Amino acid sequence: MDARPVLITGCSSGIGRCVARGLTARGYRVFATARRREDVEELSAAGFESLWLDLADSGSIAAAADEVLARSGGHLYALFNNGAYGQPGAVEDLSREVLRLQFETNLFGWHELTNRLLPVMRRQGYGRIIHNSSVLGFVALPFRGAYTASKYALEGLTDTLRLELRGSGVHVVLIEPGPIESRFRQNAYLAYKHHIDPASSVHRSRYLKMEERLLKEGPVAPFTLPPEAVLKKVIRALESPRPRARYYVTFPTWLFAVLKRVLTQNMLDKILVRV
Repeated sequence: MDARPVLITGCSSGIGRCVARGLTARGYRVFATARRREDVEELSAAGFESLWLDLADSGSIAAAADEVLARSGGHLYALFNNGAYGQPGAVEDLSREVLRLQFETNLFGWHELTNRLLPVMRRQGYGRIIHNSSVLGFVALPFRGAYTASKYALEGLTDTLRLELRGSGVHVVLIEPGPIESRFRQNAYLAYKHHIDPASSVHRSRYLKMEERLLKEGPVAPFTLPPEAVLKKVIRALESPRPRARYYVTFPTWLFAVLKRVLTQNMLDKILVRV
């Protein structure tokens, strides 16, 4: 396979690192980005072609996109948007600022980066835009409102973009994982401690249980898979002549997709509040 250039966000660990490693081994030219400069240095030391990209910073987005295109001769085969974090907390405990911060990274940054690279793909007449969404992009769970809202919005924006790019040669794909082994819980705990005051919340007892789950070592959700499960779907999205609009990853994603189709909302809610 030719060394097709692919830009990946959120490569410091987990899914992003795994996909960067897997695509490099497959012959792609991978530009692995990360938000923290020390992670960029670590990625470079590990042999990756790495750049700094903070999805909450428009200047960083512009600089990274321009640098990738300069290195690749103005061509880009694919963008895999993956960099994100989860902000735990009950909806009534989320301030406007906290919700805005969640959207800055999980949605607005992805949108800005995508729009900056789309003209290149249109001129080429080909390209792949792959967004790493979540099972929480189509079902909601308690105390995950900020993250769920950002993924619901991402799915709506992505579906619209897919329709608008029909016939352009640029394919738009959503990956929808359930529980995957990563540092997601550790990062979510840091966001929770920084932005939520459990002592002043009516949900204090629930928060204590949530803290135990976030701090527990190893997988806590049934059917958790390694990040290689996402890599397999990314490869399909990149290499299929006609990629699907969505690729489910993990049994919970398949299960809730089916349940959402066959159950009433009230029946589904009874299941979701117990998850």
